Amino acid sequence: MMRSSNPNDYQNLAQSVAVMSKSFHGGFEISLHSHARDQLLYATRGIMRLRTEHDAWIVPRDNAVYIPGGTGHAVTMHGDVDMCTLYIDGTAIDHAPKTLAVFAVTALMRELILALNEEPVVYEPGSRGDLIARMIKLEITQARELSLNVPLPKDARLQRLCAELLADPSDRRTLDGWAETAGASPRTLARLFENDLGMSFRHWRQRIRFHSALEGLARGEPISRVAVQHGYRSASAFSAAFSRVMGVSPSKVATERGL
Repeated sequence: MMRSSNPNDYQNLAQSVAVMSKSFHGGFEISLHSHARDQLLYATRGIMRLRTEHDAWIVPRDNAVYIPGGTGHAVTMHGDVDMCTLYIDGTAIDHAPKTLAVFAVTALMRELILALNEEPVVYEPGSRGDLIARMIKLEITQARELSLNVPLPKDARLQRLCAELLADPSDRRTLDGWAETAGASPRTLARLFENDLGMSFRHWRQRIRFHSALEGLARGEPISRVAVQHGYRSASAFSAAFSRVMGVSPSKVATERGL
């Protein structure tokens, strides 16, 4: 069987794991859709941003996103993206993720995905392709999940505030400064962030800043400029906070941007 680039051709295979590879230009958008099978999206080059009804997710290079079957999602490419999509029978994986999750791709996982992409789409039980697929399923169960999602609010007052911050992550206003825009008191806004988004205003703002910063670093912008653009007065303070939350330093992202 030739390797198709049509996702529909991978939904009813006898194999529990199959790989589809595709390349996209920067700015390309895949509109909201879903698949019957679970998916694992892995970009060997470029950055992907996903959006579901309730969350936005950033997927840097050397990370992958697991999407349970039936989950509606849209994908935007930031920079040229080379993507491998694994279509997976979730029932064949013990403790498969039940919700969308981003996790770090180990060197072993990367090589397994690339190796399965070189095997026939339809492989026999006990074959090399089958053994590689088994190892991929095992690696998924051992993967380290990363906190790269930004929850999106349901409350109309928070939606106004969050929309402006998403448009300008460098905005340094406190909740006192956002009260008039949102039409609610600072105390009410603080409570809404905890109840609606499950985190504090400060934590949510930091998440969106780092999402945006990651994209700037991947485009090759200097770390000092990215720090200022995202509300930090010094590159060192930005680098320390970014490394703590994202699990990788800004300098490493900048070094690997062309890979």
